[in-house]
Amino acid sequence: MLKLYGGARSRASIVQWYLEELEIPYEFILLDMQAGEHRQPNFCEINPFAKVPAIVDGDLKLWESGAILLYLLDRYGKADLNEKANTSACARGIAAQWVLFANATLGPGIFVEANREREMPRLMKPLDEIFGKREFIAGDQFTVSDVAVGSLLAYIPLMLRLDLSEYPNVVNYMKRLAERPAFQKAIGGRK
Repeated sequence: MLKLYGGARSRASIVQWYLEELEIPYEFILLDMQAGEHRQPNFCEINPFAKVPAIVDGDLKLWESGAILLYLLDRYGKADLNEKANTSACARGIAAQWVLFANATLGPGIFVEANREREMPRLMKPLDEIFGKREFIAGDQFTVSDVAVGSLLAYIPLMLRLDLSEYPNVVNYMKRLAERPAFQKAIGGRK
């Protein structure tokens, strides 16, 4: 069984959300980050940088939330999520684009205080326009891209309490995602 390692209030909830969407059986191993369980030799064999999330799936040990999402897409993607493993280079490229955008652009642009004032309008305005034209980030069906982008957007009211009223389409998107049962299991209970 796939094992997901995470800490309370960590990016492991992003991976957990996608595992729930895919309905993949997994064991969640909650590490006590305050006690330094993530720095113990047995976990450092999985991730030598002592960071969560990480997964073990058979012989594979993988860390970095974006890499894990893309692996899960390739290995377990389901047709009802509009994702089949290895369907096309174009579809994989779009998924990678949004996963990398979430981790490398959206996250640092919103959650790094020194960047926020400059980057937030440059990121949120185009996102608002996208969600004004379609229901999900990559089209009309939920995909791994929504897990990547949607999870970071969901963290805004949990961590920053920023005013998003200028971006009503983003707010509506966030509400739609928050209604998903898999989201509720992984992220929805956080306050």
